[in-house]
This record gives sequence, C-alpha cells and structure tokens, in this order.
Amino acid sequence: MEKSYHFIQSLDEMAGAIPSDSILSRTFFNGENKAILFAFAAGQELSEHTASRPAMLHFLQGEARLTLGGDEFSAQAGTWVHMPAQMAHSIYANTPVVMLLYLV
Repeated sequence: MEKSYHFIQSLDEMAGAIPSDSILSRTFFNGENKAILFAFAAGQELSEHTASRPAMLHFLQGEARLTLGGDEFSAQAGTWVHMPAQMAHSIYANTPVVMLLYLV
C-alpha cells in the first residue's frame, strides 16, 4: 500500500547550518502544492518578484524586511503571510533567517 502522507522529523536538520554569505533553498514537498525551506545569511535578499500561484510565508527564525506590493513590514519568528498569485514581494534578511514558503 502506498503512503498517503509526507513526514519530516526535523526541518532544522534539513536546513543544516545557515550559509554565511548566500541563500539556501530546499524543496521538501513537490506535489500539487509545493513547500520550500529557505535559510538566508544576514544581508541576503530575494529581490522583488512574483509567484504564479498563491503563496504563504512562515518565518521560523531571525528578522527580515518584507515588502508586499508597496507595503513594507518587519518579519520575525512567528510572522505568517498569505499572498495572492502575481503579488510583487521581496525579502531582505536583517539577521540570519529561516523561512518556509508554501505554493498552493
């Protein structure tokens, strides 16, 4: 019988050490929906872009500057965002940041 679930014991282990000068991304679920773990070094940025599907961001660690459309926010552990498809957004890591991205 094929498994109907996807289980990961620890996303922390999947990320490993946050890189010192780059952005790490690891897709940990890729089906109808997609889930990606990001780890940003302080000072790293995902410049403004859009996604073709609605997306959710969940910040697990660190502090970042988040731009959604023309609005700027401070994001930290516990920040959660839902964005419609095609919304322009960017992320700048003020400190080392760990974030989950869900494309739905």
